[in-house]
Amino acid sequence: MNTVSTHPRKYHLKARADRQLKTRDRIVDATVALHREVGPARTTIADIARRAGVQRLTVYNHFPRVGDLLSACQGDFLATNPPPDIAPGPAKKEALPRLEQALSGLYAWYRANEAMERNINRDRHLVPELDVLMRSADSHLEAAAKAYSKLIGNRPAAIASIRSLVRVALEFRTWEVLAGQGMGDAESARLLRMAVASLSE
Repeated sequence: MNTVSTHPRKYHLKARADRQLKTRDRIVDATVALHREVGPARTTIADIARRAGVQRLTVYNHFPRVGDLLSACQGDFLATNPPPDIAPGPAKKEALPRLEQALSGLYAWYRANEAMERNINRDRHLVPELDVLMRSADSHLEAAAKAYSKLIGNRPAAIASIRSLVRVALEFRTWEVLAGQGMGDAESARLLRMAVASLSE
């Protein structure tokens, strides 16, 4: 009995899948680069296709929805530029030093990724799909602020105030203002720690 080998077909299918994956990666890389350079609101599908060396239809075929493309870009960017851990430890007595350490690391990350962060924060309300995606980042900052306030505060009013201040301290815009005043990242983190500490007294 003669049998037809399936190896050539499997090879071609794998080669096709590899080409599709590489094309997808080029689209994501092109989009991330454009977001860093001009921002999401000013990035068009035509710009992405041109930068990636593909047709506009190819971009749509890989990412039918804007949200899918933005999610892929976020995942790629964060994998390449992992943000620091900002969560507090379990010990109350270490909460303030840990907050300063977390802020210093976060501010250094903001400095290293300033262009991207500025564009994303500027454009998030202009691109609904981006705003939805950014809400998960907001909830992460909210959770950290809440955790610190419970460790540092010693009464309800203080806990509420500390939570608000820490939440503000974690924002890119806060770092941007302080950096614009010529403050270094460690110096800014120290200042915010002192401000939080004053609310716990």
